[in-house]
Amino acid sequence: MTAGSDQQRCIAHVDMDAFYASVEQRDRPELRGLPVLVGGSGNRGVVAAASYEARQFGIRSAMPATEARRRCPDAMFVKPRMSHYKKVSREIFRVFGEFTPEVEGLSLDEAFLDLTASLKLFGAATDLGIRIKERVKEETGLNASVGIGPNKLVAKIASDLDKPDGLCILFGSKIAATLDPLSVSVIGGIGPKTAQRLDGLGILTVSDLRSAPDKQLERVFGRYAARMRQKASGVDDRPICSHRPDQSISAEETFSHDQSDPAVMRRKLADLAQRVASRIRAKGLQASVVTIKVRKSDFQTYSRQRRVTPAVRDEATLLRLAVDLLTVWLVDNPGARLRLLGVGVAGLSDAAQLGLFSDRSERLECALDSIRDRFGEAAMRSGRPREQD
Repeated sequence: MTAGSDQQRCIAHVDMDAFYASVEQRDRPELRGLPVLVGGSGNRGVVAAASYEARQFGIRSAMPATEARRRCPDAMFVKPRMSHYKKVSREIFRVFGEFTPEVEGLSLDEAFLDLTASLKLFGAATDLGIRIKERVKEETGLNASVGIGPNKLVAKIASDLDKPDGLCILFGSKIAATLDPLSVSVIGGIGPKTAQRLDGLGILTVSDLRSAPDKQLERVFGRYAARMRQKASGVDDRPICSHRPDQSISAEETFSHDQSDPAVMRRKLADLAQRVASRIRAKGLQASVVTIKVRKSDFQTYSRQRRVTPAVRDEATLLRLAVDLLTVWLVDNPGARLRLLGVGVAGLSDAAQLGLFSDRSERLECALDSIRDRFGEAAMRSGRPREQD
């Protein structure tokens, strides 16, 4: 793609390589070249990130620590340092801002960049990709993989094709030539179960998906069949949302032991509701949907949600709704032993500023938020017993 083209966008997807683990290996030279796992190492622990040395053993994020240790007994477990990773992430995003103001962050270590206008300043797409990687390396000492194409879908697939430390540019005829032989699972929205259904129909590759009969696609995707064919053709018109608001906010925690006591569960919900409420107030938001996440001891995971009008942001209401949702779930799953509980909110919107005669309890909660921000989460807690698990 050349500078000055008005016919085609130039979109980059930048994905840091094994971000948490790479930061730890950068900061601790003794870990370099070793299989490093960021996460809890206990029987209840879960892998948050795995270095590429650990991935050679088939270890992936979200894998139970016990399974990771079975696959690689010599793996080095490191406790996560989220505040540090966020600091490094800010450095990375500052680099992105050197190339374009149109940056859509997807996570701490991943973003889309609209480079269309930047081509006039920095040259060809390949030159831009190389320079972005160099600048990230210069500023952080970390490797990034970059995919560049005419849209988000192509760019995201491209960034994963040459990992780690990769650069893949796909435009024009190279899109079909590269995507066609790939598994349908590279297309966003096709998970393991859908891929299995497609496999039963003989649809294994992106090429198969693009050329499949309408009736077959409708059987699997329903009214989204045409959209999936477009994706298989590398078509994606989604814009870069550089100021995208939060879609959801949540907090979750794994019990140190499986729990079947509803009282213990409610105490855990209270802590989670307080954390979520503090976060949405700090962002000046309110929520119209409250959710809970439940993971049983066998790792089966469920979610339940309730829409609420008017929108809320106070801890007491979030807790009441979360408890109601959990109570209903427990009625349908008597005696269930839980491994994890989570509380979340969605349907977020700007909250009206608190007035002089606003609800007294919410003003108190805002004051407590300020104290927690200054002295830590444990500094102030509501008058409820702490769970001992």
